[in-house]
Amino acid sequence: MSSRTAEPDVNGPEPDLKRVMGPKLLLLFIVGDILGAGVYAVTGKLAGQVGGIAWLPFLVAFAVATVTAFSYLELVTKYPQAAGAALYTHKAFGIHFVTFLVAFTVVCSGITSASTSSNLLAANLLIGFGNDSPSTTTTLITAMLFMVLLAAINLRGVGESVKFNVLLTIVEMTALAIVIAIGFYVVGKGDADLGRITVFENPDDKGLFMAVTVATAIAFFSMVGFEDSVNMVEETQDPMRIFPRTMLTGLGIAVVIYMLVAVSVVAVIPAGQIAEPTNAEAGILLDVVKIGVPDLPIDKLFPFLTVFAVANTALINMLMASRLIYGMAQQDVLPRSLGKVLPGRRSPWTAILFTTLLALGLITVVTLMSDNSVVGALSGTTATLLLAVFTVVNIACLVLRRDPTPEKAFRAPTFLPVVGALCCAYLLGPWARTEADMIQYKIAGGLLLLGIVLWALTWLTNRGIRAKKTGFRDIERMEDDAR
Repeated sequence: MSSRTAEPDVNGPEPDLKRVMGPKLLLLFIVGDILGAGVYAVTGKLAGQVGGIAWLPFLVAFAVATVTAFSYLELVTKYPQAAGAALYTHKAFGIHFVTFLVAFTVVCSGITSASTSSNLLAANLLIGFGNDSPSTTTTLITAMLFMVLLAAINLRGVGESVKFNVLLTIVEMTALAIVIAIGFYVVGKGDADLGRITVFENPDDKGLFMAVTVATAIAFFSMVGFEDSVNMVEETQDPMRIFPRTMLTGLGIAVVIYMLVAVSVVAVIPAGQIAEPTNAEAGILLDVVKIGVPDLPIDKLFPFLTVFAVANTALINMLMASRLIYGMAQQDVLPRSLGKVLPGRRSPWTAILFTTLLALGLITVVTLMSDNSVVGALSGTTATLLLAVFTVVNIACLVLRRDPTPEKAFRAPTFLPVVGALCCAYLLGPWARTEADMIQYKIAGGLLLLGIVLWALTWLTNRGIRAKKTGFRDIERMEDDAR
């Protein structure tokens, strides 16, 4: 840590954040953040990899996420500041550049996740307005317009609203409840084939283990979001007591919903149609509604429920990404120009502009580069980036055992961080991806290369003009800066 001191807080010495979140609000926040766009985006693709046992990759992804959640719980109760993975990395290794890479990877995961949501939203919105087969160009333009709208909302200085998140979580769960109810209804009529849920099929003739590995890497996108809750630790009542139980409960609720959705998909849709939904960008769940209850107009409403379900995820991700860019600019690890704010709104306009342009460019480039689903490429990249972060966090949990543990802090069994690091690292490998999925490495590598270039420019500027060291001044305050 540098000897430089941070500038005085404009809000004075008192804590800025009010502890308003009890266990119920925290649970809804976690469940809503996990559900998000994930299940809409990946269910069809992973079913195409393993056939009727599409529920199994969700279960395996849940197991890996839960093991990693234990590491997060130990670290967040040991260091109850809101800087998350960057803080844990810095405390464990003390290398500014490594801390920067982890922080920038989190930023990139937010941008790729929001870009996934924007494409998913665009496809469903167009279908909702009667365009059942929107062209790639139309979907691209709609997705880009949505990203611009997010930037406009972001510029108004709209912060995270927990109560609004609760409302949209209810919308998300309503949409998924419709899919599950349709599945049970079709089964009850005797029109479903439940025997398919034990059938394994792989188009590339992979064995069960490798096919489930690939499908788990796909399904992992649907399980991320629990890690965002650590940023709410300073706004949670008695976090040491309620955080562990609430996070694990939220993960459990999410995986039960996902498995029921997967079973409904497999039971309702004929096997040959699962891998090729009517609209790959809109996801397979819309087909469940259309095939399961063709005589009811629910399919007219469902795309709009999907729009609301993923819009909040995209907004939260872009808010997070822009605020972290602003925070890193304030910490002198990115160019200071990215830390400018609007005089009236006090929103970080240059960081918002930077993250929005990056998202727009990403959507356009991936649309042109990818021969397959843009949603699949971007969701897979998000999972790849976060698997890298989770690997580091699990290792950091082990390293930080050297620090004394506060009384009542959560402590994970030692073998869990080891298992978590190995599993996350394993799912990062090329064996967990199809040939088409290799684009994920190109996207992730390009984004991180951009971050390294910005770091280098900052280092050169600091060295040549201000003779300052390029490094985090006060890592504990990075999220405070970002707020």
